[in-house]
Amino acid sequence: MNLSNLFKIALRAISNNKLRSFLTMLGIIIGVASVIAMLAIGQGSKKSIQEQISEMGSNMIMVHPGNNDRMRGGGARMNASEMQTLKNADYEDIANKCTHYVAYVSPTVSGSGQMIYGNNNYPTSVTGVSLDYLEIRKLTISKGDMFTEQDIASSAKVCVIGKTIVDNLFPDQEEPVGKVVRFGKVPFTVVGVLTAKGYNSMGQDQDAVVLAPYTTIQKRVSNITYLNSIYASAKSEDLTSKAIEEISEVLRTNHKIREGAEDDFSVRSQEELSSMMTSTTDMMTILLACIAGISLVVGGIGIMNIMYVSVTERTREIGLRMSVGARGIDILSQFLIEAILISVTGGLIGVVVGVGASYALQLALGWPIYIQPYSVLLSFLVCTLTGVFFGWYPAKRASELDPIEAIRYE
Repeated sequence: MNLSNLFKIALRAISNNKLRSFLTMLGIIIGVASVIAMLAIGQGSKKSIQEQISEMGSNMIMVHPGNNDRMRGGGARMNASEMQTLKNADYEDIANKCTHYVAYVSPTVSGSGQMIYGNNNYPTSVTGVSLDYLEIRKLTISKGDMFTEQDIASSAKVCVIGKTIVDNLFPDQEEPVGKVVRFGKVPFTVVGVLTAKGYNSMGQDQDAVVLAPYTTIQKRVSNITYLNSIYASAKSEDLTSKAIEEISEVLRTNHKIREGAEDDFSVRSQEELSSMMTSTTDMMTILLACIAGISLVVGGIGIMNIMYVSVTERTREIGLRMSVGARGIDILSQFLIEAILISVTGGLIGVVVGVGASYALQLALGWPIYIQPYSVLLSFLVCTLTGVFFGWYPAKRASELDPIEAIRYE
């Protein structure tokens, strides 16, 4: 019996039981659609995080006080003195001495409280920085100007605010530049407004920001002499590791740390953060795909079940075919083709449903998605193999029936 006849017989058998065949396909459809949608969400989240990190500056370096490795290793919590190891002199030395690989450097000092203008207020934090902070964090000014070096030297009470602060303090579309706002009891003159950036992939509002000269925050808001952190930017992404070494060497010299002794500071790059976030999203994507893949197994079991029913119902037909010359391989091929047709058709419908569901989630919920061709191909390949795997045993059983016993079957 040639292959075209076997296909015709398989198609006829499926069309004679349309509802049953569709219900059998349903497990495959749900499985394939789930795998595609879950992988699209996982890959979309990964891509979104990478883009957000890139926007913040892929060559950005963060210096924090204390040794974070000891804390992650289960060591004792650092005391207050260990959190005050970064000084203004450290920032100045990094800016003056780390010129080979470091392009920009800025200290950061922050304080939390209420930003007030008239009858409006908004809970936020104000961050003290230098002029290089804009370059490091890829920020731009949309209105007004950035404060100046003279403002930093004189600890001037001036600030630059983000769009969220503008919307909450100036709801009547009043021009914010030139207005005096209060942070707690300290008045600040708004000299500029930052260009809006929206929310990042971790749900943080990047526009709820207030920037001021770091000397102002140290003296007039927090009343401290140390820095909360130092941000820097390597001249290129390839030079990030060399820039970290350069910064670490200056800090170890400043802090008089002997060779082999533990640092009282930690230096991290965006590359490390990117790697950590990528590995986390990859793990979540694999987990989601495995959960969705269970539907494919359930769909395969459904195919096996329906093929067993089909073999039982058509036992006499099988006996008649074999009695007129059909070989065991022909019977095996007939039922195997039927199982593959069901799984492949279900797979094609599942691909359409999965892609459609992915875009529907993006439109309805705003979730980032990214459909990679390999996920569609993999899902389709798996559903085909599922049809072969779960359809083979019932087909094999049908091919091994005794023709005489099959004809007698009631």
